[in-house]
Amino acid sequence: KIFSLDVLEQNAAKGHGLVTSVAAGNNVLLVGTSSGWIVRHDFGGGDNLELELSRGADQYVCKVFLDPSGRHCLANLRSSSVAETFYIHAKWKKVRAVSRLKGVLVNAVCWNKSQLSDYSSGEIVLATASGQIYEMLVEEKDKKEKYVKVLFELTELKEAFTGLQIENISSSTTTRYFIMAVTPTKLYVFVGTGSLESLFSSYAGRVVKFTELPGEFQKRWVLYTPIHFYGKRYAESFAWLAGPGIYHGELHITTQVSSEDSIVGSKWLLEYSKINEDGSSTRPEALSLTQHHFLLLYGGKLKVVNRTSQKLVEEDSVFDMTAPNMLGLCADYAAGAYYAYSNTSIFEITVHDEDRDMWRVYLGMKEYAAALEHCRNIFQKDEVYRAQADGAFEAKKYMIAASFYAKITGVITFEEIALKFLKINEQDALRTYLLRKLDSLGRDERSQITMVATWVVELYLDKMNQLLLHNDETQSQYAGVVEEFKAFLSDSKDTLDEATTLKLLTRLVYGRNEELVFFASLKNRYETVVNHHIQQRNAKKALAVLRRENVPLELQYKFAPALIMLDANETVEFWMSCEGLNPQNLIPALMRYSSISRPREEAHQAIKYLEFCVQRLKNEDTTIHNLLVSLLVKQGDEKELLKFLQVKYGREQPGKPDVFYDPNYALRVCLDEKQTEACVFLYSMMGLHEEAVSLSLKVDVDLAKMEADKVEGDEELRKKLWLCIAKHVIKEEKGTKRENIKKAVAFVNETQGLLKIEDILPFFPEFTLINDFQEAIYASLQEYNARIEELKLEMNDDTLNAEKLRKDINDLSQRSAVTTPDEECAVSLSSLLINSDCRRKILAYDPLHGPASLFYVFPCEHCFHTECLINYMLKTGEKAERDRILELKKRMSVLAVEKPPHSKKDYLAEEEESGIHPLDQVRANAEIAEIVANECPHCGERSVRDLWKPFVPPREAEYAASWEIVKV
Repeated sequence: KIFSLDVLEQNAAKGHGLVTSVAAGNNVLLVGTSSGWIVRHDFGGGDNLELELSRGADQYVCKVFLDPSGRHCLANLRSSSVAETFYIHAKWKKVRAVSRLKGVLVNAVCWNKSQLSDYSSGEIVLATASGQIYEMLVEEKDKKEKYVKVLFELTELKEAFTGLQIENISSSTTTRYFIMAVTPTKLYVFVGTGSLESLFSSYAGRVVKFTELPGEFQKRWVLYTPIHFYGKRYAESFAWLAGPGIYHGELHITTQVSSEDSIVGSKWLLEYSKINEDGSSTRPEALSLTQHHFLLLYGGKLKVVNRTSQKLVEEDSVFDMTAPNMLGLCADYAAGAYYAYSNTSIFEITVHDEDRDMWRVYLGMKEYAAALEHCRNIFQKDEVYRAQADGAFEAKKYMIAASFYAKITGVITFEEIALKFLKINEQDALRTYLLRKLDSLGRDERSQITMVATWVVELYLDKMNQLLLHNDETQSQYAGVVEEFKAFLSDSKDTLDEATTLKLLTRLVYGRNEELVFFASLKNRYETVVNHHIQQRNAKKALAVLRRENVPLELQYKFAPALIMLDANETVEFWMSCEGLNPQNLIPALMRYSSISRPREEAHQAIKYLEFCVQRLKNEDTTIHNLLVSLLVKQGDEKELLKFLQVKYGREQPGKPDVFYDPNYALRVCLDEKQTEACVFLYSMMGLHEEAVSLSLKVDVDLAKMEADKVEGDEELRKKLWLCIAKHVIKEEKGTKRENIKKAVAFVNETQGLLKIEDILPFFPEFTLINDFQEAIYASLQEYNARIEELKLEMNDDTLNAEKLRKDINDLSQRSAVTTPDEECAVSLSSLLINSDCRRKILAYDPLHGPASLFYVFPCEHCFHTECLINYMLKTGEKAERDRILELKKRMSVLAVEKPPHSKKDYLAEEEESGIHPLDQVRANAEIAEIVANECPHCGERSVRDLWKPFVPPREAEYAASWEIVKV
């Protein structure tokens, strides 16, 4: 069962008479008795209280009201003559009468939940038996009501208010109130902003709208609240025990609601006859509202009716034995508890998982969305999906049925569902089912995903073939299916088996080339895609594929010949925009393109690309340069050819040749195509000036002259070339002899003295008269005479200079310097003229020239001991100098003798005996002197070079590094 009954308190009145009314709130039960007592039962751990309201014998508590927090209480005390209202706070030990309500019979009370606190009741709204609505406020510290005022009164149709509910929503600017009040036959709704007083004042002077449900009314029903509300934060639904039945519905309490008509949403009337087994219209004694059910009290029975299905779901008759005189029901919505009470006892109605079967209720009503919301597991959802799918299938809504069948996981198999659609030949619905099924399959079901996806491909192909067989009316549908199929391929590219899918697309019965290309692109099968576009002669699309980042370069090389033949301009532009292309791999394509003749005015795309490689990419490959030369030669434009041949692309790169083409190859192709000027240039560049001049004479004498003048540093060759030109000019010129002679003489003048008239005379005929050369010969003799005079003057000048040089050498050998006795060595700082023990002679006695010098004095007046200077040079000199000095010293140590010879005779005798020429020692001394005394080590160039040497030599770098300060 969902609801169970248990006795909570058998002696609810605690001996103070019989129970007349019960209210609940926050685990607190407030009991009013027939003897005028209030009994407080606190099940939340608080104090239980028993308070007497009056000692009058005929007074009884008619009705009690408790706020949701369980702290504030109102009790209506009634006698045969008067009615009185009392306020009780949970902390008070005494009750306080509300004097301003004396004589007013309060039937209903509602509390402003947003204003409730431990010290204030907030706004209390009261509905009375006289058709009035009051507002009251009680502060705990004042021990009495702060104010009581009338808000509203029924004037035209006076009836007793029997039920009341208030809700309010506050925003940043205002507060909106929603109030529902009922009389025995009418339901009123009040909506407004501001305060309660301003809300009800807006209804003054106008007819108040109401919903009327007439019916029989018994006076005793006033004791029990006929309207109840349910909601978590705000009231979401209501139920009213009206005359003809239970009037219930949904409430929309939001800031957007501004009228009475919009606050009540969907509403229904459950007639009492549908509840009672005998079909009678007997009204329940009391009503309470739960999340999904009505709790109805019929004498000693508790009936449970589902609010959604409006059907009786449970009935409990436990009251028949324990409490035959049941009075009513109450609810503690704060604690989620429900109670029933008799005139002696209180029963707790326990709710067990109230919404567990709601999915089935909604399913029975075919409200599938609501049923799914209340499903708790996959099995319940499968039941709902199957019911939806079966219903749609029976209604022949196959596409909808397919979508719901795809959501089922267990209650019916995949094969059964597929067969249902195959039997009725609904392939579109089957395709929809398979597509939805793919969405629900898990990643671990790889094989099933692939199988289903492949089946979907076949169904799409069949559908497209069917549409192609129909007339033009299906073309728009066909286009839509094609786009849908492409989208499926894109989504399923990782799950479809590549080989199987490609095989299906290429099958003759389908022949879907466009989709084949599309799928191949998705799978990065670029070779298939490019090949297809080339077969369709669509170079732009093929290049667009090759332009993608992840396309390998090998494909670009593979399809280059075909693409350049299809669209040379687009292909070359594409190559020029690509990075990483190796032009060498494109040579076959370029040569294939160049092998076909085309009009001269048409741009040669191969030349364009090769020039781009050479000029922009700085390509240095000889093959590329040679190919460009050969293509330029075949173009026949010698100016462009010469322009390329003359550019030295490697001139600015050290270690590289000036040009990267092979001159021999270039010369050969130029000779084959008779490009004479280019051949002349190449001969000249290769140093074959005679061939260059010889070939240029066949074209242009001026060109030959230019080539002859290019020779530098070899006057003999230059003269030979000019003689060759002269011979050609003399023998090939046509005219009279006198004219030819004049031209020959003018030619000699052009050589600027390189050729003389006598050099060209052999080229003339033997019987040419000298009279024709008289002027030229006379000029030549004059020139020779002037030259002889110049040579005489030069010889006289050279003689004088030689005399001066001999005199200077003689003066230099006699030059001397004066030193003082205390002059110091610039290295050891000791006296220059005194030898210390640590400095010994290192130069041997020279018997031919006298004793060797012991020190050196430089023009800068720096002085050095010979030994000190040598040692200084061994430390600071260049490595080659140091090695040579050590080698000479080693040789001198071999030649040294203990006692030097005293005469030239002894010197020569020693040479004869030892076989070692003592002059070697003299030469060694002289070479050492040449090395160390070449310049002053402190003032010469060597001291300047020392500025660039580091203070710490490389050999001590490790030691210097050990002194570095390291930051810690």
